[in-house]
Amino acid sequence: MTQGFIAAIDLGTSKITGVVGRKNADNVVSMLACESVPSSNCIRRGVVHNIDEVGAKVRKVVTMLENKLEKKIDKVYVSLSGQSLHTFDFWETKQLSGNTITEDTIAQLRQEAEKFTPASKHHYAVADVEYFVDDKSEQNPVGVPCSLIEAEYKIVVGRASLKSNIKKGIEEKAGMKIAGYIVGALASATVTLSDEEKMLGCAFVDFGAGTTTLSIYKGGILRRMITIPFGGKNITRDICALNYTEDQAETSKIKLGNVADDKKNSGKMSSPFSSPFSQKSSKTENAGELNNVIKMRLDEIIANLAEQIKQSGYEGQLGAGLIITGGASQLRNLDAYLTEKLKMPVRKASANKAFITHSSDFDSNPAFTQAFGLLFLGKENCEHIVVEKPKPQVENVDNNDKDEVVYVKPQPRKPKPPKEKDPNKPGFGEKLTGIFGGLFKEEEDEE
Repeated sequence: MTQGFIAAIDLGTSKITGVVGRKNADNVVSMLACESVPSSNCIRRGVVHNIDEVGAKVRKVVTMLENKLEKKIDKVYVSLSGQSLHTFDFWETKQLSGNTITEDTIAQLRQEAEKFTPASKHHYAVADVEYFVDDKSEQNPVGVPCSLIEAEYKIVVGRASLKSNIKKGIEEKAGMKIAGYIVGALASATVTLSDEEKMLGCAFVDFGAGTTTLSIYKGGILRRMITIPFGGKNITRDICALNYTEDQAETSKIKLGNVADDKKNSGKMSSPFSSPFSQKSSKTENAGELNNVIKMRLDEIIANLAEQIKQSGYEGQLGAGLIITGGASQLRNLDAYLTEKLKMPVRKASANKAFITHSSDFDSNPAFTQAFGLLFLGKENCEHIVVEKPKPQVENVDNNDKDEVVYVKPQPRKPKPPKEKDPNKPGFGEKLTGIFGGLFKEEEDEE
């Protein structure tokens, strides 16, 4: 994409982020602009809660991006998330009776998967597929002769309101067209995980503010995706029980929080906040108590992760271990704590520079992984193209093999003929003479 750009909006529980990038011939995205504003509770657990506020904030982010680009954005890709999103297994078979599998065969199977929607759910994406040729797993079945081909699709489903509320907020309230909806967890995994990690097997955890999404990969294929309705914001609200406001609790979590077992953290640490009653006095908080609160909520999230890994059937088979990303993954020593609890190697990850370039301070920030993934998966040009109105055509006449412009000369208006004077009708002067003459004559007669 040598001209134009791709624009995307990541609707997060803590902030709404807008990104713009351009793809080169190697499918690598160069960052052009990145802006964000706080969500301020208009998005809860990844779901649009207040449509009007979301519309206003998206409009603000788009305006900020346009001012930086000095160009207009016509449409945007939007992230899909929420606790109702999960994978659903769909099987489709086709009898071939010894014939060779073709591209058309694969297309027909996928078409059936894209049409399928389970009861009371909405179909959001076909995430991955595994093929079985005569009961044997086959990654590239095209060209293989067989009697029966089976395809196991991983379909991402969720509540229908996820999409409808986003559409109302962005299209109706913000006045922006939507180029497409992309499942956020799939976007993050695309720009974060390597092919080797997917093949060996890994548990990919996207720690968001409102939710934590777990994706299990094995043999290069997504096996299971589930969303846990707890995230970094739940930890922040737990800290509020220590007599902090929510903003103070968030700052305290980032600056003072440390989940590693360190004796240095057991003492008193000064809070960065002043007492509302006196500027001279400062509130101190026991760091051990703060971290105990953080650990209690983390242990709940970790217990859910462990259970979902077990239910996937791949416990003990994930050679690449646990890979974490997302804004809430920045908690100090979280990787060490997860290693201790889950008995797995843990790696912190952000967007791979093989996919995203020129993103400056954002490329190593896991909070922007999902937004960058949206750009990588986006395909349509999102730049607003101004179409000039065609100029009126001038009729040409062939004259000596040359085009000569013929102009129509305006015809002069004919003057109106003068009115003929009626000899019996007195003129203006004669009328005056008659009037005043008659007046004096009447006075003479009266004398």
